[in-house]
Amino acid sequence: MSAATGRLARWFWGPHAALALKIAVAVFVVDQANKWWTIYVYDLPSKGRVQVLPFFDLFFMKNTGISYSMLDQSGQGWQNVLALFAVVASVALWVWLSVAGTGRLMAVALGLIIGGAIGNGLDRLLIGGVADFFSLHAFGYYWYVFNIADVAIVAGVAALLYDSVTGSRNDAANPM
Repeated sequence: MSAATGRLARWFWGPHAALALKIAVAVFVVDQANKWWTIYVYDLPSKGRVQVLPFFDLFFMKNTGISYSMLDQSGQGWQNVLALFAVVASVALWVWLSVAGTGRLMAVALGLIIGGAIGNGLDRLLIGGVADFFSLHAFGYYWYVFNIADVAIVAGVAALLYDSVTGSRNDAANPM
């Protein structure tokens, strides 16, 4: 392998890349399998709201915007732009993972975010929006409707925040 090829390879495969890839693929597969089963086997879209617990319902909603339906546009062109953004963001996160020499927690966090982003991006291409159906509520207040990819993304961001705080403390305690 030439030196140039080695430098390029480091941009795409770091010390914890295998772990992040496993996490991203697992999130993507579980998310897509859950969406497929819920939409096409259980046929949630034809059932309307299904109460599972007093605070948890299943309800199919196609989100054509971003978080909390912001920037809502139903056209397929807009969905293609958002899907492309998910791919670009995932590639950027992957390069960060590979180049930064991140720890295991950050690799898990980035794998969760990448898997969720790609899962939601595929929804935009296949059904024209993100398939959401988990609805939590209490005392008449309904939280937003979400899916497994959304849970993975939020968990990944929370892990990144935790890693940034604990990393800062460790760096402050061990100055160079």
